[in-house]
Amino acid sequence: MAKLKTGRHTSAIKAWRKSVKLASKNRGVKTRIHDASKEFSALVAKKDIENAQKMLPKTYALLDKAAKSGTIHWKAAARKKSRVAARVKSMAQNPA
Repeated sequence: MAKLKTGRHTSAIKAWRKSVKLASKNRGVKTRIHDASKEFSALVAKKDIENAQKMLPKTYALLDKAAKSGTIHWKAAARKKSRVAARVKSMAQNPA
């Protein structure tokens, strides 16, 4: 990390520091979303309707929080929620 000293680029150093911290936070949020979707896919593959439906609100909450904080675009969150809901619905209609 650059040593903070008085000069013209002090604000640039601070901006870089902030961007690194924010990128780290966003990476964590995206990782949690990715892990949740993989876990959800595993439940769908196993045809475990009960647990998939229980996991639906948790997945929605993760996506909504990520969209609210600006980590992902709100339309991307809506798209992902829609696809998850569609998978649960199709699994419920065709349990075989």
